Amino acid sequence: MSIFDEPKIDTHCHLLDPDHFPYAPDVSYKPAGQEIGGGTYFSHVMNTYGVHHALLVGPNSGYNLDNRCLLDAIEQSHGKFKGIIVVKNDISKEELAKYKSQGVVGVAMNVALNGVDYYANTRALLGHLADLDMFIQYQVEHDQLNQFVPMVLNAGVRVLVDHCGRPTVAEGISQAGFQAMLKLAKEGFAHVKLSGFYKFSQKGYPFLDTDEYQNVILDVCGLGQCIWASDWPYLKAPYRLDYGPMLKLVEQRFTLEERKVLFWDTPKKLFGF
Repeated sequence: MSIFDEPKIDTHCHLLDPDHFPYAPDVSYKPAGQEIGGGTYFSHVMNTYGVHHALLVGPNSGYNLDNRCLLDAIEQSHGKFKGIIVVKNDISKEELAKYKSQGVVGVAMNVALNGVDYYANTRALLGHLADLDMFIQYQVEHDQLNQFVPMVLNAGVRVLVDHCGRPTVAEGISQAGFQAMLKLAKEGFAHVKLSGFYKFSQKGYPFLDTDEYQNVILDVCGLGQCIWASDWPYLKAPYRLDYGPMLKLVEQRFTLEERKVLFWDTPKKLFGF
């Protein structure tokens, strides 16, 4: 069986469909060209690569707080999709509960884009998510995650960390942000997405300078706290990327049995597909 035929759950991808869901007027970046991909086209991508389910992530690019495109895709998917959305920091528990009833499993905080200070007063939000058994998803870089560990531990909220935590490759595995991610994982709070290597690699595909970080994540977290994601359609990528070559990297690193855990068993249980 080809890796393209193995059943998969993609735990981080975006839908951008400005023809049907125009971009918000106040967003700082409006994806165009090959960055655009709506639900209809993504269904062909899924069929090509054996993807049975996907966790859609609301992008700050294009939509930011506008979750209509994502929610519509979930509603039309007959159970294939669930979502992570972008919300105001002061959203109420009642609003979050309504989103949960629509197939949303968590909230995204793009600290790498908005900065640490933007999310400084989010203790109440983390508490609401914990009460509702939903996730907080952090996209961070460098040492940013270190600032959120006390709040996470205090709230007892479940955490998803995007793209291996986007460490600074030159600073090694001892850097504070990377260690903060490992701490959350070791204490049972975090799952780490093995994805987005182009966001922190300095060498480009096949991202050989990220191997050390992946190895440490797997050693510390174990395969059961890692999930795979494509990051399709590769917003703001500095060079050409495609779904198939990303999967080939997984094939080279993991056995068939390990891929079943990474692609299917863990995300199916984690997100209730």
